[in-house]
Amino acid sequence: MALLEVGARAPKFTARDQDGATVKLSDFKGRKVVLYFYPKDDTSGCTKEACAFRDNFPKFAKLGVEVLGVSTDGEASHRKFIAKYELPFRLLADDDRKIVESFGVWGEKSLYGRKYMGTNRVTYLIDESGKIAAVWPKVKVDGHAEAVLAAIGT
Repeated sequence: MALLEVGARAPKFTARDQDGATVKLSDFKGRKVVLYFYPKDDTSGCTKEACAFRDNFPKFAKLGVEVLGVSTDGEASHRKFIAKYELPFRLLADDDRKIVESFGVWGEKSLYGRKYMGTNRVTYLIDESGKIAAVWPKVKVDGHAEAVLAAIGT
């Protein structure tokens, strides 16, 4: 599946966060949402990205923006990741891959010449009406959280 384009309606989803609480996209109607997809809890790039969102979280909160991380890891893994790095936002467990597939971020990856299926590092900004306002495909972690903030501020 292809990535969603700016202006498209964000797919509805229901997931569990790290504490087992149900989270729906519709819970955030009227607010902007940063939905960032990452491959795996507590790996180098994913940790760096999560910590950048953590460090910029007060700025997102001041703008009234919800930050949600999504990976195919389960709730227990998310709880450990949040505790280890003091992440102030929720991580959604997409262990059935419904969200990564509906947002077009599940696909073929390559590591050391080996091909496999996994979550691509992609971020979506969803506007107050539930439409895609911006897409960052193939995210480079350095400076990414700041780029997302800059886009929201415009």
